Amino acid sequence: MKISDNALALIELIETSGFEAFAVGGCVRDALMHKSCHDTDITTNAKPHEVEELLKNNNIKFIETGIKHGTITALFGGEAFEVTTYRTDGEYKDNRHPKSVLFVSRLDDDLARRDFTVNAMAYNKRCGIIDYFGGREDLESKIIRAVGDANKRFNEDALRIMRAIRFASVLSFDIEEDTKKAIFDNKELLRNVSAERLFSELSKLLLGDNAYNVLIEYREVIAVIIPEIEPMFDCAQNSPWHLYDVYTHTCKSVAACPNDLKLRLTMLLHDIGKPDVKTTDENGTDHFKTHQAVSAEKASEILKRLKVSNDIYNYAMTLIPIHDIKINPEKKSLRKWLGKLGQDSDGEYYLRHLLKVRYADRMAQNPQKTQEEISQLSLINKLIDEIIEENEAFKIKDLDINGFDLMKLGIKGKRIGKTLEHLLDLVIEEKLENKKEILLNYAKNCTVI
Repeated sequence: MKISDNALALIELIETSGFEAFAVGGCVRDALMHKSCHDTDITTNAKPHEVEELLKNNNIKFIETGIKHGTITALFGGEAFEVTTYRTDGEYKDNRHPKSVLFVSRLDDDLARRDFTVNAMAYNKRCGIIDYFGGREDLESKIIRAVGDANKRFNEDALRIMRAIRFASVLSFDIEEDTKKAIFDNKELLRNVSAERLFSELSKLLLGDNAYNVLIEYREVIAVIIPEIEPMFDCAQNSPWHLYDVYTHTCKSVAACPNDLKLRLTMLLHDIGKPDVKTTDENGTDHFKTHQAVSAEKASEILKRLKVSNDIYNYAMTLIPIHDIKINPEKKSLRKWLGKLGQDSDGEYYLRHLLKVRYADRMAQNPQKTQEEISQLSLINKLIDEIIEENEAFKIKDLDINGFDLMKLGIKGKRIGKTLEHLLDLVIEEKLENKKEILLNYAKNCTVI
């Protein structure tokens, strides 16, 4: 079992003090799947004050992170472990939080309150795997199943609905039929969950290897969080360029992306304005003029509502309005785009990201129409490498002169910036060499600016 050595040592310490203790939940699930687990939760029949006392007696620092619900965070061996007393939950308020908890003495009572069978297993060296609800069998069968009554579990905590489909995406599991029915029956309860928690689960879902299938199968659930996607469902794209309706195309474009949240979220929203602008000509061909701008407007509202970070927002809002722009494999054009789009918060050029967007978008279209551009994207990346490696100018600061040089020529005020911009345009267009003497001579004799 790949359970943290420090966690097992802490469990053993609690046991030698006369109590029961087990690793529980996701860490046990991950260990059985031979995956590393970075957060190990511990459950015990020791009451919170007893946990604190034994930690003090062993000079182990701790934080009362959730004392009301029986949770102490122990800082042990350079790791943090949440140690929680066995408990059952009282009546839930707002489909999210229990009004009260009751500390209990039996492990099975504690495990019975958990969300899914694969998360309701416990482990220690002395007892091995404790599995009262068939979690190990479901793990082997790649099934997500609610513990007990699925409707009750989702009414207790509506976020479990998103957790279920997130696990289906990340683990590439199927959801058991009764649990699936309860997800659809109770999906409207998600309206009671905070935007931050919903976005956290949606983010993890989008990064799953099974994201495409989950986005397709549970689209009505996603639509509770993002109602704007519903018009995309079954919205036909009768065009030589398309094989799929708008939503299916969108999901395929998400799946075509590397495992990057900003990129996958951008692709989820990149065509969200298409149904609003759809027209059909006399030949039966569908058109979506201005959909880029409408998609950007809708995406802006959605991202603000989901309270995403500024970094994610700026990324999506830079790329969605221009996602359909054709990029020519010519250095002149690429230098212009490099300078125009600039860099993201990590210093990567947005043009690189735009190429990823173009690739994902084209991979979700008719391959008979897109292969030429897909092949060009690789060439464009190589040309960008050359531009950067050879220090070719595409920003004002790349010029071999600066504002002080122009001031010495008697150029003043706003004219300095305009002159530098004009010189950069000429250098990008290869009409001037980026050499100080040549640039100064041109600026000295330029009467246009």
